Amino acid sequence: MKMLRFRRPSIHSLDQEVLCTIRLLDDSEISCSIQRDTKGQFLLDHVCNHYNLLEKDYFGIRYVDPEKQRHWLEPNKPVVRQMKSQQPYTMCFRVKFYPHEPMKIKEELTRYLLYLQLKRDIYHGRLLCPFAEAAYLGACIIQAELGDYDPEEHPSDYISDFKLFPKQSLKLERKIMEIHKNELRGQSAALAELSMLQRAHSLETYGVDPHPCKDFTGSTAFLGFTATGFVVFQGNKRIHLLKWVDVSKLKFEGKTFYVIGIQKEISVTGRIHCNRTKKLVLTFHTSTPAACKHLWKCGVENQAFYKCIKSSQIKTVSSSNIFFKGSRFRYSGKVAKEVIEASSKIQREPPEVCRAQFGQSRSFNSLSHKNLIMNMEPLVPALPSTNEYEETATDNGVVVVKDAVPLSPLEPSAVPTDAEQQSTEGANSALSNHLQPPHVSMETANLRPQSPKAEDKVEEDDEASGGLTISEFAYSPCASMLPTPVDDSQGGVDVVFSSPVQSPARLLRELHADPDIQAQLEAERERDRAYERTRNAARSRMGGVLTTSLQMLSSNDRVNACVLSVVRLVAVVMGVLLVTVPTLLLLLESDIDVSFLHEIRQTPEFEQFHHEYYCPFRRWVLCRISMAMENLWSD
Repeated sequence: MKMLRFRRPSIHSLDQEVLCTIRLLDDSEISCSIQRDTKGQFLLDHVCNHYNLLEKDYFGIRYVDPEKQRHWLEPNKPVVRQMKSQQPYTMCFRVKFYPHEPMKIKEELTRYLLYLQLKRDIYHGRLLCPFAEAAYLGACIIQAELGDYDPEEHPSDYISDFKLFPKQSLKLERKIMEIHKNELRGQSAALAELSMLQRAHSLETYGVDPHPCKDFTGSTAFLGFTATGFVVFQGNKRIHLLKWVDVSKLKFEGKTFYVIGIQKEISVTGRIHCNRTKKLVLTFHTSTPAACKHLWKCGVENQAFYKCIKSSQIKTVSSSNIFFKGSRFRYSGKVAKEVIEASSKIQREPPEVCRAQFGQSRSFNSLSHKNLIMNMEPLVPALPSTNEYEETATDNGVVVVKDAVPLSPLEPSAVPTDAEQQSTEGANSALSNHLQPPHVSMETANLRPQSPKAEDKVEEDDEASGGLTISEFAYSPCASMLPTPVDDSQGGVDVVFSSPVQSPARLLRELHADPDIQAQLEAERERDRAYERTRNAARSRMGGVLTTSLQMLSSNDRVNACVLSVVRLVAVVMGVLLVTVPTLLLLLESDIDVSFLHEIRQTPEFEQFHHEYYCPFRRWVLCRISMAMENLWSD
């Protein structure tokens, strides 16, 4: 059967190649040329082949659109359709799903790449931690970069040559130096990196990709998704932790993001403990609809990756309850348990890990005094623009830094004030008694997390207190690293929510502050009450019975599910009829001489259907219409 080809792409458009540049975790770059129909999985496989990486399901490729909104490259869609920027394309290879237990990663290469990602998270303020934990993590980085402390090679201020934290004080550098000298001596680079992973994965901000938003009161918050569940940070506290088993649905509408879950309540009546669950709805507002959709897709992917047991259990998720409304999305990769099982079956010889040399480390401070290319996130400045250094953009959009001073995403406090010293010393003295980093031996068997009893006790204390303090400083990651574009020089995160719609509490306060507006609102409420009373009085008893029956039906979840299924079935049937009926009329009634239609009309089945069924039905319909017209004219 011959088919018509309505659109024939040219050979030139198919053979046209697109140049892609991918920036790796160590700030090096690789390039490749792809076809216009090449899917995103090809680029991910290309990077993994470059590294000789097998445990690749933790990683992804990130890009930025012209509105500076970040996205994850979908592996099952063509790259050209996803990229909205001009060629050549620039993307970044990053950790997408942080392993819940880094000790279960089998290959040293995968652990090294995760170490590079965590080092970036620390540098940009995404991995926030208390003073003692920050000192230990910094010492692990120094041990992995330099090796053992040598008084002949390392001067008294050698830690200041490294820019590790957004706020790196002199007190923190001294603590890092102390741990590096005494506790980490003898550890190889691989073991120091493993020590860092073991300590970092227990932090509350581990694996958090912070999404700035506003809650229903108008307060700024950062949303994130971890292996445990959905988290919300405000200030220096984690105010919400909703585990994945308690999250029932994620959806968005415009700029509003909803998290629908189940909250457990324990009520004590005498000696009886009753466990009750109630529906919990958390509402947040983002700056743009694109940011809200990206937040929703990240939540759907993380929930599927960490919650599902098998990838076959993953379902297509809709952003709305209405059948024909909203976006539909499905995570198409492996889940965490499948990745761990696949890692345990790797039998090859461990590949060689090519670590960045000391002079190539991005945290080494002397690099900023040279002319170099800052390979950070694509299409976004690596750091907020300040007057401390000059920026000149090259033709391909990469930022070149000239005659720069030590860089920091946030303003560093090299010399803390008296109040800061007192607060930091007090916190340090309290933490040093309870959170003193233990000595790490050369055997990885000694690197064990804290006991389950201790973890349960910590979780109970957190739930009892209502909020968990994560650091002495407020959680404020570098604006250039946020998924939603934010400029620190123009007000930071608050500037993206300048619209009064994004600050409901402020809008209500402004309205009720004016007595004239308050009087108008009261008059409108009174008119609404009078209208409701009139409508209720005119409502008949039959209407009341009908309303009661509808309420009874809507309160039954099974009836709601059945009604929804019937509505969807009717909608599908109507859609099929709308397509099928015009096609049949085109075949039966039109005289269009097209080879495709001509061959269908010549088939025996079509001729039998036309003569035995369609023609009698057509005559019957015409007869009924003529009789109805005669009766109408006679009347």
